[in-house]
Amino acid sequence: MLAQELPLGVVIADVAGKSLTDEDRRRLLQPQVGGVILFTRNYESVEQLCALCAEIRALRKPELIIAVDHEGGRVQRFRPGFTAIPAMRKLGVLWDKDEDTNKAGAIAAARECGYVLAAELTACGVSLSFTPVLDVDFGESGVIGDRAFHRDPQAIAALAAALQRGLAEGGLASCGKHFPGHGYVRADSHLEVPVDEREYKEIAATDMAPYPPLIAAGLASVMPAHVIYPKVDDKPAGFSKRWIADILRGEYRFDGLVFSDDLSMEGAKVAGNVTERAQAALQAGCDMVLVCNDPAAADELIAGLAALRTAPVNPARVGLLRKSAAAASRAALAALPRYAQARTVVESLSAA
Repeated sequence: MLAQELPLGVVIADVAGKSLTDEDRRRLLQPQVGGVILFTRNYESVEQLCALCAEIRALRKPELIIAVDHEGGRVQRFRPGFTAIPAMRKLGVLWDKDEDTNKAGAIAAARECGYVLAAELTACGVSLSFTPVLDVDFGESGVIGDRAFHRDPQAIAALAAALQRGLAEGGLASCGKHFPGHGYVRADSHLEVPVDEREYKEIAATDMAPYPPLIAAGLASVMPAHVIYPKVDDKPAGFSKRWIADILRGEYRFDGLVFSDDLSMEGAKVAGNVTERAQAALQAGCDMVLVCNDPAAADELIAGLAALRTAPVNPARVGLLRKSAAAASRAALAALPRYAQARTVVESLSAA
């Protein structure tokens, strides 16, 4: 089947299993769709993942974005055949132990983690991992926890910038999350609507501090939090023009892609039905919206956006995600000395 020429739509949807079904193909060929997010259920082996990504890429021109939450630690969707990436907290611990004034050892380890993570994914055909987590570890949030690099925003910025360099070397763009910060609140936005009562000045001085240096260093995309900060806006950040259009795009001069967090999460439901949630996110300044683990909701959203005649995603911003892969295949990757050396560093850190 020849690839269909369609501009990328604004919806990131998921697929049922380890290869595409007819229903998956029907959904992914809708003009409102622009990408796919993969989960553990979509993975069996490196070979199978390569075949699945090839199936997805062959459907359309330009190719659909293929994304995954592959951060390391407990959030790593693909396991057998992939290097175990440590939780980012381990890089923070290494930072604290590093006696070098410039923290050269911790910085180098973060860069190698980013490189291995990206090189292995790109060699299978994956376009983007939603990483790094830039949330501050206040010791309160169970859903963030050891996904955060550190308590110190300056340490987070330095380690995340190094990880971002490694990602780029391995062929992936970066996605900072969860703007402006999810680390202070206890509530899990997957299950409830978190509320952060702090003043804007405090949030800007701590949680948001890593964003300006990461943006300056080439941060390609951002994912806002489904958290309400009532001292700033009564809407969750992902539905807020104040947070996205005024602050992120206006004050911080960010011109990359903004992805909503999953619209199926409890923290998103304050914005109405799934089409109303997507509208709110897009009107606030998001470029693309995720709807995960709910095929009926995905179809409802696609139909709703079709009726509204929603415009395709900005191709210039999508272009920021298009990196050159470090290797054309996993076999070619295995032959690279840099990969072998980096993998040794990452495996020793994971085992520590």
